Amino acid sequence: MNDEIHKILVVDDQTENIDTIRDILAEENYKINQAHNGREALDVLDKEIPDLILLDALMPVMDGFQVAKHVKNDPQTKLVPIIMITALDTPQDRVKGLESGVDDFISRPFNIFELKARIKNLLRLRESMSELENAEQVIFSLAKAVEAKDKYTEGHCNRLANLAESMGRFLQLPENDIVILKRGGILHDIGKIAIRDSILLKPGSLTKDEFDIVKQHPVIGENICSPLKTLRPVLPVIRFHHERFDGSGYPEGLQGNNIPLHARIIGLVDCYDSLTTKRPYRAALSKEEALEICEKETKKGLWDPEIFETLKSLLKHKNFDKQEYILIPDK
Repeated sequence: MNDEIHKILVVDDQTENIDTIRDILAEENYKINQAHNGREALDVLDKEIPDLILLDALMPVMDGFQVAKHVKNDPQTKLVPIIMITALDTPQDRVKGLESGVDDFISRPFNIFELKARIKNLLRLRESMSELENAEQVIFSLAKAVEAKDKYTEGHCNRLANLAESMGRFLQLPENDIVILKRGGILHDIGKIAIRDSILLKPGSLTKDEFDIVKQHPVIGENICSPLKTLRPVLPVIRFHHERFDGSGYPEGLQGNNIPLHARIIGLVDCYDSLTTKRPYRAALSKEEALEICEKETKKGLWDPEIFETLKSLLKHKNFDKQEYILIPDK
């Protein structure tokens, strides 16, 4: 543990219980905030995100199980560990807590040394997760830096992530696959950070040698992201989004369904967005013009026919926002 002051939120409707925990942790390097019910706890979380929450189960207004569920469903707080301190000790209560997102339990009356040890263990875990978050942020910033090099690609990563997400939802893929598509949309071209600007931003056609250099970017991108375990599911998107259904792509010349589904989706929506975006050598094409080109390329064997038909259906869907590339759910 380092010398950083860790913030702990204690949520309990009994003031004496909060005071007891304050006394127990008085010698530790913690900043203690408090709330007396679930609703008050959420108000505190809106103002300051703690490093750990000590949570009572039975409270008025909103109980601990509801608070835990809210915390874990909020992207801003989902990684905050929760220890539930409660007199409830049946297997059913613990299962209910785990399903709500509680990370650990301590039964009342509790052992002081056990409480301190469990707090320290979960704060260590929180520190490790924060380091991973920071590393991810650096990598996503690198991806944005690639995009910023060329004014004609401004917004491309976000559009691609949105369109890929909409494709995934239109195909009714599981949520884990949606996350891979969104992240893949942002990170697919991160390897271009290693390509010289004189090649990357060249206005005319590339020579064979220059194109061979550009073709290295999927592997470079994979190498950049591979050290982070949290990004490993996205690596096939980064490495294979330039593969083509007939085997004419790179870096490995994969064919058909040997190309991962996420990479097939990203490859096609990447092409579509490029066609509908203004370039130095041409104006942006209309949706109809871009789809016509994609259809011709599909017939030539470049794109998965089923994925192309999905894209075409999505773009014609009544709830599809063509400006933001977002599929708006039915109310």
